[in-house]
Amino acid sequence: MNKVAGRPVKLFRNGRNQAVRIPREFELSGNEALMHREGDRLIIEPLPRQGLLEVLAELSPLNEDFPEIEDAPPRRVDL
Repeated sequence: MNKVAGRPVKLFRNGRNQAVRIPREFELSGNEALMHREGDRLIIEPLPRQGLLEVLAELSPLNEDFPEIEDAPPRRVDL
Protein backbone atom coordinates (compact mmCIF):
# COMPACT_ATOMS: atom_id res chain seq x y z
CA MET A 1 0.00 0.00 0.00
CA ASN A 2 1.31 3.45 -0.92
CA LYS A 3 2.05 5.82 1.93
CA VAL A 4 0.26 9.11 1.37
CA ALA A 5 0.83 12.20 3.48
CA GLY A 6 -2.29 13.05 5.40
CA ARG A 7 -3.91 12.97 8.76
CA PRO A 8 -5.54 9.95 10.43
CA VAL A 9 -9.31 10.36 10.97
CA LYS A 10 -11.89 8.44 12.99
CA LEU A 11 -14.52 6.29 11.29
CA PHE A 12 -17.76 5.56 13.12
CA ARG A 13 -21.26 4.19 12.55
CA ASN A 14 -24.21 6.52 12.08
CA GLY A 15 -27.21 4.21 11.90
CA ARG A 16 -26.50 1.82 9.02
CA ASN A 17 -23.93 4.16 7.45
CA GLN A 18 -20.22 4.48 8.04
CA ALA A 19 -19.16 8.09 8.63
CA VAL A 20 -15.91 10.00 8.98
CA ARG A 21 -15.11 13.01 11.13
CA ILE A 22 -13.59 15.67 8.90
CA PRO A 23 -10.96 17.74 10.74
CA ARG A 24 -11.46 21.49 10.74
CA GLU A 25 -8.56 22.13 8.35
CA PHE A 26 -10.29 19.95 5.72
CA GLU A 27 -13.83 21.35 6.16
CA LEU A 28 -15.86 21.81 3.00
CA SER A 29 -18.24 24.71 2.50
CA GLY A 30 -21.96 24.06 2.24
CA ASN A 31 -23.80 21.00 3.50
CA GLU A 32 -23.44 18.63 0.54
CA ALA A 33 -20.46 17.08 -1.21
CA LEU A 34 -19.72 14.70 -4.06
CA MET A 35 -18.14 11.33 -3.17
CA HIS A 36 -16.58 8.81 -5.55
CA ARG A 37 -13.97 6.07 -5.65
CA GLU A 38 -10.72 6.05 -7.58
CA GLY A 39 -9.30 2.57 -7.09
CA ASP A 40 -8.88 2.09 -3.34
CA ARG A 41 -9.23 5.82 -2.68
CA LEU A 42 -12.42 7.51 -1.55
CA ILE A 43 -12.62 11.08 -2.84
CA ILE A 44 -14.90 13.69 -1.21
CA GLU A 45 -15.12 17.07 -2.91
CA PRO A 46 -17.43 20.08 -2.71
CA LEU A 47 -20.30 20.28 -5.17
CA PRO A 48 -19.64 22.91 -7.83
CA ARG A 49 -21.58 26.09 -7.13
CA GLN A 50 -24.37 26.82 -9.55
CA GLY A 51 -24.49 30.07 -11.46
CA LEU A 52 -27.55 32.31 -11.36
CA LEU A 53 -28.76 31.18 -14.81
CA GLU A 54 -28.65 27.51 -13.72
CA VAL A 55 -30.62 28.29 -10.57
CA LEU A 56 -33.21 30.30 -12.51
CA ALA A 57 -33.56 27.52 -15.11
CA GLU A 58 -34.59 25.10 -12.32
CA LEU A 59 -37.41 27.34 -11.06
CA SER A 60 -40.99 26.53 -12.00
CA PRO A 61 -42.78 29.20 -14.05
CA LEU A 62 -45.21 31.45 -12.21
CA ASN A 63 -48.79 30.88 -13.31
CA GLU A 64 -50.24 34.05 -11.83
CA ASP A 65 -51.79 37.11 -13.37
CA PHE A 66 -50.09 40.24 -12.17
CA PRO A 67 -51.95 43.56 -12.12
CA GLU A 68 -50.99 46.20 -14.62
CA ILE A 69 -48.68 48.77 -13.07
CA GLU A 70 -48.60 52.19 -14.61
CA ASP A 71 -45.10 53.49 -15.21
CA ALA A 72 -44.36 56.63 -13.26
CA PRO A 73 -43.32 59.60 -15.39
CA PRO A 74 -39.56 60.16 -15.49
CA ARG A 75 -38.13 62.53 -12.90
CA ARG A 76 -35.96 65.42 -13.94
CA VAL A 77 -32.40 65.04 -12.66
CA ASP A 78 -29.93 67.92 -12.62
CA LEU A 79 -26.39 66.76 -13.25
